[in-house]
Amino acid sequence: MADATLTRHEGMSVRTRRRTVDPGLFLLPLLALLLVVFVAPTLWFFFNSLRETGQSLPEVLKTIQTVLFSSTIRDAILKTNWISLVVTLVALVIAYPIAYAMSRSRGLALTLMVICIVLPYFTSIIVRTYSWMVILGRNGIVNEVLLQLGVISSPLQLMYNTTGVVIGMSYVLLPYLVLTLYAAMKSIDDRLLHAARSLGAGGFYTFRRVYLPLTLHGVFSGCLIVFILSIGFFITPALMGGPKDVMIAMLIEREVELTLNWPLASIMSLFLLAITLVLYAVYYRFSNLQKMMG
Repeated sequence: MADATLTRHEGMSVRTRRRTVDPGLFLLPLLALLLVVFVAPTLWFFFNSLRETGQSLPEVLKTIQTVLFSSTIRDAILKTNWISLVVTLVALVIAYPIAYAMSRSRGLALTLMVICIVLPYFTSIIVRTYSWMVILGRNGIVNEVLLQLGVISSPLQLMYNTTGVVIGMSYVLLPYLVLTLYAAMKSIDDRLLHAARSLGAGGFYTFRRVYLPLTLHGVFSGCLIVFILSIGFFITPALMGGPKDVMIAMLIEREVELTLNWPLASIMSLFLLAITLVLYAVYYRFSNLQKMMG
């Protein structure tokens, strides 16, 4: 009897130890992967670029000064942040009603909307960008339709300017915001809306005072995701933008591929990385992932 009791206690002790295993240990493979494919290549690029050019500390400081005070780089940084902000706002205006419709749909309608949002990601971003170039070109579908309807007398300049960049980037980044908002909206308890209506609140008042505040965490998180992705965009601005639409990623590519100025490219890359990490820290601080996932 005593042996059986001892065995039972030992079994309970083993199960207790198994339950007290730190869940953080399961993140170690992910952290190792990030270290290998992200942190290590970034550090290698930075130190190797300085080593190959033999720059001393004063030269490195001069390169950093060039990044901080160069008018070309400063204009590119300002342009990058301005385009990223406009793209974020445009995507928000389009994504919010789409996410709302998805959260209110069921069955086949919801499936079709999800497919329309996700399916483009099975296509290369270059193909999608060239598709928009065909649509927005001088002889593209948009100008042809507007000319046939008599809305315009001459083709609109929708390409090789900021307008084309904003349209192309908004289309590519729209699903990130739609899916984030959809997750936030699905977590809202419909009984709160019913309670507001039962107390006499109208549709717009209920939306403004109840529904919108409950989705603000999704709006904030989705907008930060889109903005973070926008500041590092390269392909769409390079193909659809004009001479005045140079973004920081395009300057980095030029320094690496054309001028072979690796130290300057590495400093600009780290500067862009620092901006991204600061924005991610803000995202992590104010987003509520458990609430978004319901």
